[in-house]
Amino acid sequence: MTHTETLAGGIGSRNTDAIDLQAWLERIHYRGSLEPSSESLAALVDRHMAAIPFEAIDVMLDRGVNLAPEAIDRKMLQGQRGGYCFEHASLMRRALRALGYTVEQQLGRVWVSHDLTGPAPSASHAMLKVLANEQWWLVDVGFGSFLSNEPLAWRLDEPQATAYGAFRLVRTLNGVMLETLYRDQWSPLYEILDFAWQAVDFEVANHYVAWHTESHFRHELMVARTEGDVRRTLAGNRFKLAQPGGGSQEQWLDVEGMTAVLRDEFGLPVAAEWLPLLERIVADSREG
Repeated sequence: MTHTETLAGGIGSRNTDAIDLQAWLERIHYRGSLEPSSESLAALVDRHMAAIPFEAIDVMLDRGVNLAPEAIDRKMLQGQRGGYCFEHASLMRRALRALGYTVEQQLGRVWVSHDLTGPAPSASHAMLKVLANEQWWLVDVGFGSFLSNEPLAWRLDEPQATAYGAFRLVRTLNGVMLETLYRDQWSPLYEILDFAWQAVDFEVANHYVAWHTESHFRHELMVARTEGDVRRTLAGNRFKLAQPGGGSQEQWLDVEGMTAVLRDEFGLPVAAEWLPLLERIVADSREG
């Protein structure tokens, strides 16, 4: 099934929703119901996050990120790669629409590590708003290790407990803030801006994140994959395996160890051209 809709749900001028649905289902190893429902949505989100890691290695390699649907599918489906928020949001949006869900793609400001009283960060994160069982849900499969692997009900001022912590949505002047409960205090993650976003808006935001010198994706390797109750993260050359409410294991890796972890823990096809990057990351960690 294809559409000619803009990312926010209106009528657009070009096909932004084409997808090989069977290839996606096979990529995420999904064998459950395909009927649009909140239960199926939760299962699809869980399997997507378990199978396709968050990563922005192409940004660190100065390759940029192509948001054309065929480029994303070639990379993440045929190429067995992961991606970052814009790629994950595109892939999930197209798959869910093909399955019959009503989906809006949203753009927001990430407030992690930012002072709410200071200058606003750029609108540089993509997520989805999905309708299932007459309820809107926040679906975000591209925020790395910050969120749970399940949709959140789009209900304001209502704490929602998940295996990976409690979250809530609160109204702001310009949209809705997603917060997480951290050390008994609600802390902002990102603000979903209330606007009818078009495909070009995501192209511009993607270009900023991929190429601007202040984008942290250009300076720090971040890889994450959440499978059930096990979360794997690689920040630089520090690999962490953690379970919610349980213990965690950390390792500082050399190049050989990073190669093995990227391949075996994240399922990524490590290419020879990645090795200079891994060597630089390991060298920088030793100097630091």
